[in-house]
Amino acid sequence: MYYQQKQSPGCGGCLLIALLLTLILGGPSGLMSFLGTLVYLGFSGFLLFILLFWGFSYWVRQKAFSYQQSQSESHNRFVWLLINILIHIAKLDGKITREEVQTIHRFFQYNLRYNQTQMHWVKELIKEAANSSHPLDTLLQEIKSNFGYEPHLILLELVYQLLYTNESVSDKDLQTARYIATYLHISEYDLRTIEAKYRYGRSYSAAGSAYDESARHYATLGLQKGANAEEIKKAYRKLSMKYHPDKVRHLGDEFRAVAEEKMKEINAAYDYLTKQP
Repeated sequence: MYYQQKQSPGCGGCLLIALLLTLILGGPSGLMSFLGTLVYLGFSGFLLFILLFWGFSYWVRQKAFSYQQSQSESHNRFVWLLINILIHIAKLDGKITREEVQTIHRFFQYNLRYNQTQMHWVKELIKEAANSSHPLDTLLQEIKSNFGYEPHLILLELVYQLLYTNESVSDKDLQTARYIATYLHISEYDLRTIEAKYRYGRSYSAAGSAYDESARHYATLGLQKGANAEEIKKAYRKLSMKYHPDKVRHLGDEFRAVAEEKMKEINAAYDYLTKQP
């Protein structure tokens, strides 16, 4: 038996339905009036949809503007600089792809827990940054001049956090992250601590429970495996002072939350290592 391609189905009964509508509506003039009403209703519905869409867009823009106005100048400037630096990294290969933009969207939405209003503002900043040509050094100089060491650490932490949301991190991306650290005078110890955290975190996720968990906690404190109790305590105190949430309070709640998460990791590492025999 062979498959036979079926013909497109016809409109059986269409003519009969048209005749019945004509009779019900009082002849051709009634039918034309009915069709005119349908066209009018369809056009009115389309206009209503456009107005509702425009009204919703305006409402979202106004909420985003109100949010921006409610934040400190330091917060808004820090977010602007962060986005421009992230876009600069995305442009390293000569172009920015839709996937890279979506990664930055997800980063703000899930890592920094931005709501719809905040995300509208972020998307506008991303569009602006994608079309700008600010040199990386200019952006970093503004951060260096207007923000202290602790915000520099938070910025670098977020850069690494975004890089390691990708399946793989290129050497060029890592070189740029290290260049940012050097430009901002981030200490070798702090850079090693941040970088090791994400490298070990990825290895830990890939290897599961078989991976040496103590190595990850040593990396969180910026220590080599086997460090003694005094070295562990010293590293813990140093990091606790640098990442205290109050030191980045002026940047806004989301960045204070980043510092709080960092402190949880530092506390967890210290508790784990001090309880080891």
